[in-house]
Amino acid sequence: MTQSDTSAENAVIRIGHSPDPDDAFMFYGFASGQVTIPGHRIEHVLHDIQSLNELAGGDDPLEVTAISLHAFLGMEDRYELLEVGTSVGRRYGPRLVATRMLNLHELAGKRVALPGTRTTATLVARGLLPRFEEVHMDFTRIMDAVAEGEVDAGVLIHEGQLTYNESGLVLLADLGVLFADRHHGLPLPLGVNCVRRDLAADLKREIAAAYRRSVEVALKERAAAVEYSLAYGRGLSHEMADRFVGMYVNEDSLAFHDELRDAVAVLRDEYYAAHAG
Repeated sequence: MTQSDTSAENAVIRIGHSPDPDDAFMFYGFASGQVTIPGHRIEHVLHDIQSLNELAGGDDPLEVTAISLHAFLGMEDRYELLEVGTSVGRRYGPRLVATRMLNLHELAGKRVALPGTRTTATLVARGLLPRFEEVHMDFTRIMDAVAEGEVDAGVLIHEGQLTYNESGLVLLADLGVLFADRHHGLPLPLGVNCVRRDLAADLKREIAAAYRRSVEVALKERAAAVEYSLAYGRGLSHEMADRFVGMYVNEDSLAFHDELRDAVAVLRDEYYAAHAG
């Protein structure tokens, strides 16, 4: 795909995000009509994160999309970081749960549910836990799979990080804490927003500025933006959705700090080490 190939299509900018409260919250400025990209119509594309990861690597990649950092590392020739709207955990992140307390070394060889091969949760779990058997499934099924004994443990993303105890599950480890402890306190970047490399440079700057304004509008009109995000919260209360949004939409969502670059470099090294040869 070349820049000239896409020039005729740029009247429409497709922006993909996942159906969870933090992504929806950040999209609020666009959704409410307060943020636009002059000369372009924004098309809202909604898929779960694993599907967005696959779509980004397919034949018709979206112009702008939220994807897992893990997926991004495998397609840096196609996408570049938008450097806004990043979901970052500072000593928190995907949570490893089970029906009973286990030491992490006891997970060696055990069946662990994960939310998709290209999710950052999977990349981080591989690097932090003993070698285990990966069982990939839709993220909405993981708590039930653990509770019903289909797997020995599971890694939870999205609102499951806050609601696992309602299913009688116990926390074995927070991968964001393990990552920080291993890597000198670095935050854990999980989901990133990316823009296609073949778009015109001026347009990419306009997109980044617009996405930043959308996040700023949401933060300014927090109550309304949280209310909008509830449609993507799978039964979360307003209070719980607000708490979850606060975890992943903050200063790190507005600017890509040096700590985030260092964390991406660590995960990039782990990604290429795993795929060497």
